Amino acid sequence: MKNYLNTVIIAVAVIVAGYLLANGYQNRAKSGQAISVTGMGEQNFTSDLIVWRGSFARKDMDLKSTYAAVNKDQRAIREYLNSKGIKDDEIVFEAVNIQKDFFYDYDENGQLRNTIFNGYNLSQNIKVQSKNVDLVESISRQVTDLIDAGVELNSYTPEYYYTKLAELKIKMIEAATKDASNRAAKIALNAGGKLGGLKNAEMGVFQISAENSSEDYSWGGNFNTTSKKKTANITVRLRYEID
Repeated sequence: MKNYLNTVIIAVAVIVAGYLLANGYQNRAKSGQAISVTGMGEQNFTSDLIVWRGSFARKDMDLKSTYAAVNKDQRAIREYLNSKGIKDDEIVFEAVNIQKDFFYDYDENGQLRNTIFNGYNLSQNIKVQSKNVDLVESISRQVTDLIDAGVELNSYTPEYYYTKLAELKIKMIEAATKDASNRAAKIALNAGGKLGGLKNAEMGVFQISAENSSEDYSWGGNFNTTSKKKTANITVRLRYEID
């Protein structure tokens, strides 16, 4: 009888221990469950700063005469831009670049016979930076008007920027975080659980592309400067515990 009682006690102890071990394992497995979700923030915006660059050049055998011609062109360009509404503090003329030009004379064997001085090439770059985006954009397409003044100004494609990018980025991070949180809560609910504490949060790459374009994203972040209308994207990855 004593042996029988001992056997029963041992059996009950084994069952209880097994139950406790199984329950503890299930609780540990349950507490270790987590979900990772990526949310996106997207915003269209219009650039509020334009940078337009151009260049002009003169060539002459005499350095002094060439430099005087470049200065004359500079005055003509400034007057033209002022007449169109561009202010002096929005115009920057860079230093004049001076290069000597030579003509190289070769014989029939390809050997250099003589080096002949062919004049001075003087060039100067101009930069216009303004918040009056539409005005400068229009002027950049009309610089052929300067031909009448005897100035050949090479106009380059304007660059477009946004001065409130930091504020925009913060709003987009908020939107992306909210999007990720809502996604995670819905997934957990559909799976019969609920969100627990936030375990980790990671911000993805900030991208700026032309609006309604098919530009490829870059691992280092794309930053479009050729389009006035742009679209910014950012992703946030959240990892939650599941209760």
